[in-house]
Amino acid sequence: MAVPARLEKSLNTNSPWLFLSPHLDDAVLSCAGLMEAYGIRRDITVATIFTEAEPPPHTRAARSFLRQCSRHDAISLFNDRRSEDQVALAGLGVRQRHLGATDALFRQRRTTKAVLGPLARVLPELVHLYPTYRFDIALGRISRSDRALIAHLRASVADLLEQTEADLLFCPVGVGRHVDHLIARMVGSQFPEQVVYYSDFPYNQSAGPDLAFVQKHQLVAWKWAVEPVRKKQHINQYPSQVPALFPDGDIPVSPEIYFAAH
Repeated sequence: MAVPARLEKSLNTNSPWLFLSPHLDDAVLSCAGLMEAYGIRRDITVATIFTEAEPPPHTRAARSFLRQCSRHDAISLFNDRRSEDQVALAGLGVRQRHLGATDALFRQRRTTKAVLGPLARVLPELVHLYPTYRFDIALGRISRSDRALIAHLRASVADLLEQTEADLLFCPVGVGRHVDHLIARMVGSQFPEQVVYYSDFPYNQSAGPDLAFVQKHQLVAWKWAVEPVRKKQHINQYPSQVPALFPDGDIPVSPEIYFAAH
């Protein structure tokens, strides 16, 4: 499989790279092999976007997520997740930035919450941007209320590209259509001369990329073979998430997939 020209050119340099990770594990899940192989010869920074939770009351979807993580307190969970991310990325020899946006499961409508008062505590779905997982987050229905956030993230990433002098910006292609992944893709797409997309693991084990998006941007796929034992070791650096992501205990390992314009 031929390497897309943009990616091939950068692979043969020592230029810095910047990776956008929607959550506190996505860059490692999807790109640990490439980062480890090429981090030896270049500066790599992973900027994770959605690194915070909110205190209760939580929606049913958020409570279900906490149960999957065997946790009761979202704030302490995300404290641990940030620590896990720091350890995992240090092990790969890459830099990290946490951008401090709130995870979709916990994002709230501030004005609505103030108006509803006590009712918001009884029916938290009324004040959350994404009241359900199945019918909102998992369907990629980005709330209009996230427009200001997206504009802010675009400015933050532009600053990071300037600070790191990154040659390439890696972001998810949005397999699985999680709203936070699509927001990361939307932000990355605003830098068309630098963007390279990565296939979202493990969601790509059961779904493919949005073909309309791939065709619109004339993207070519490229696979990077990973060393299975090493990849699993990196993924296992996220003990709060591994049982929820891989409930049967088996972490499938397949080549990492990247997309770029030729």
